[in-house]
Amino acid sequence: MITGDENTTTAGRIAQIIGERIISGALQPDAALRQDHIAREFSSSHVPVREAFRQLEAQHLVVAVPRRGVRVAPLDTNSVKEIAEMRAALEVVALRNAAPKLTPSHLSRIELALIEADNAETIQEFEAANRAFHHALVAPCAMPRLLASLDELQLANSRLVFAMARSTGWRPRSNQDHRLILQALRMRNVDQACSLLARHIQTIERLTIPAS
Repeated sequence: MITGDENTTTAGRIAQIIGERIISGALQPDAALRQDHIAREFSSSHVPVREAFRQLEAQHLVVAVPRRGVRVAPLDTNSVKEIAEMRAALEVVALRNAAPKLTPSHLSRIELALIEADNAETIQEFEAANRAFHHALVAPCAMPRLLASLDELQLANSRLVFAMARSTGWRPRSNQDHRLILQALRMRNVDQACSLLARHIQTIERLTIPAS
């Protein structure tokens, strides 16, 4: 007999794996997600699959469409604009609250993520370092609800990064924006760091969404 705890654990595992497929682009926008197929793949009942869908919907990675079932969420111009505006607003709030608490150890973690992004040889390495950089910037704010919202927005941003890499290719590059943000924080110029961060995030609005 499967217990509630086992269903919860299984649902989390399914949500994580399906989420990774959506973010990487292995599952394309508007792709159908069939409960029976996923239950068969993970050797589970439909109960944890439905719970996994609810988790993915809360992360804005899937949508439930009347008469069409659960599908991978779209990634279009409106989605990109929404992601950029929400991240620009919320991440700046988090940074303003985190900046006074940044210790030399915090700044070293931010710098390490920056260096790892500079040295990345694959899009997967770059995106992991990029997420680490943005998380390290704001983690000291100690505002768990805000950080949870930013984690979800960062997942949405990662989808865009992978989509652009598939469309236009990717090559290693130096991220000057990140370097300038770190420099402003080292100088305790919080206003400048926040302004640079907002500008950096808003650049994704100018990206063209590849046709799926």
